[in-house]
Amino acid sequence: MLTKSFNSVRPIYNISPFTLLDFPDTVACILWFAGCNMRCGYCYNPEIVEGKGRVSYEEALSFLDKRKNLLDGVVFSGGECTLHQGLPWLASQVKRKGMKVKIDTNGSRPFVLQNLIAERLVDYLALDFKSLPENFQSVTKSNLFAAFEESLELLVYSKVPFEVRTTLHSHLFTPKDITEMVKFLKASGYQGNYYLQHFVGNTKTLEELPPSEKRKIEKDYSVPGIKVIWRK
Repeated sequence: MLTKSFNSVRPIYNISPFTLLDFPDTVACILWFAGCNMRCGYCYNPEIVEGKGRVSYEEALSFLDKRKNLLDGVVFSGGECTLHQGLPWLASQVKRKGMKVKIDTNGSRPFVLQNLIAERLVDYLALDFKSLPENFQSVTKSNLFAAFEESLELLVYSKVPFEVRTTLHSHLFTPKDITEMVKFLKASGYQGNYYLQHFVGNTKTLEELPPSEKRKIEKDYSVPGIKVIWRK
């Protein structure tokens, strides 16, 4: 049963009932959590970032019960899902149903990630690498780089599979910036895939930005130990 404090909480903006792309090798749904502590201008979910939740924990669990023979996993995304106090509890309920949990996060709440990992409530994570410290404020409108760095260190030394990813807009990033970001990941001990994805300007975003020119930044930035992959 839900605890009394969770009964009236509606943290989830909406639910994507099916995805084969967001959780590696897993048939999943996505729970989109409302709210975020960053304001990236290129964000394509402004209604989620600035809006309020409409779906309760109870309703989300009821949805999962109806899909339990169709889904293998659940993606907690947003917005920033780790802002919500009930997230570990919800993850525990999902695990009890025999489903895997993936967390999409900007890394701003390392203590939440540490708790999820310690309690074995997460099977896979995607960590958004917004920018290096010198540009972090201008990209995210926040001063949360130190928290991101702590989250990266935590994940590097954990046994939980995870990926690092960055959304790029040519107005905000240069090829040199991307090269330095790869160097930063390598110096931090990260090994694995680093996913780059272009900003796509055909949806409403938090800020009006000029067109992003792919040809200015797209090339292979891979280094030994880190394979850089462009997502289309």
